[in-house]
Amino acid sequence: MTRGDGGTGGPGADGGADAPRTPLAYRVPDLGALELLLAVARLGSLGRAARETGISQPAASGRIRAMERQLGVTLVERSPRGSRLTDAGTLVTEWARRVVEAAEAFDAGAHALRDRRDSRLRVAASMTIAEYLLPGWLIALRASRPGTAVSLFAGNSAVVARRLQDGEADLGFVEGTGAPAGLDGAVIGRDRLVVVTAPAHPWARRRAPVPAAELAATPLILRERGSGTRQVLDAALRAHGGLADPLLELASTTAVKSAAVSGAGPAVLSELAVGDELSAHRLVEIPVDGAPLRRELRAVWPIGERPAGPARELLSLTRRGG
Repeated sequence: MTRGDGGTGGPGADGGADAPRTPLAYRVPDLGALELLLAVARLGSLGRAARETGISQPAASGRIRAMERQLGVTLVERSPRGSRLTDAGTLVTEWARRVVEAAEAFDAGAHALRDRRDSRLRVAASMTIAEYLLPGWLIALRASRPGTAVSLFAGNSAVVARRLQDGEADLGFVEGTGAPAGLDGAVIGRDRLVVVTAPAHPWARRRAPVPAAELAATPLILRERGSGTRQVLDAALRAHGGLADPLLELASTTAVKSAAVSGAGPAVLSELAVGDELSAHRLVEIPVDGAPLRRELRAVWPIGERPAGPARELLSLTRRGG
């Protein structure tokens, strides 16, 4: 049987029932080659088919020859009057049409999945980032993606990590000494923690900084365990005996700040959170000696799952500073 008759035995043959099966990708032409063959069948000219598919005529000829070698049959007969399909080529063209139609359905389905993904964004963020940084980023995101519905959950860093791991958020933001276990991430900024008191507190009248050991031994108004602020403070004062039992333990930055303004005692907060109170002299910043009170701000996501769609765009905005 000749090649033009559609015989088999070419490079794609399996070689017997017990032979290892060659992967399908090596036995079936790629979509570009199949689309070219369909264009030749429709237009009756390899040159016009090449122009329609956006390649040169020599490249089109080479692609048809490669497909013929792969399948082991002659598909196209060329002449000065144009290009004509062989009997085998006509049959392969029918199969190619079904494959291309299936690929178009696959592409449409993938597009629908992307549209559904891009129609919403679920963000989980620790308190300081949620209150003082995310609003600006989300306003910028809305300008470029007005059709994306955004939901924001604010909680401590431990809760943010749990929501990501449970699939309840697409992107998270935390403050602390590193990415929580099970999460990957990228540093998007840095933040400084400051010790603050009401102006009437004795520390506000001190001339010298408060030593780290004295800060560690003093009951403070603190965020709850699991918060990034508490984590950084614990790490900074560990070498000085660790934190004393808290004077008050509160679940939000606003509550800690309000307690400090009322004169309840010293508090440790992000400088992002207390700028207005310091400017208005409702709080006083207390210098501290011997404790590094700096932390990194991170975008986080589950290991192996890079942000995509609106989550990736929001991540890009944070790196540009909004």
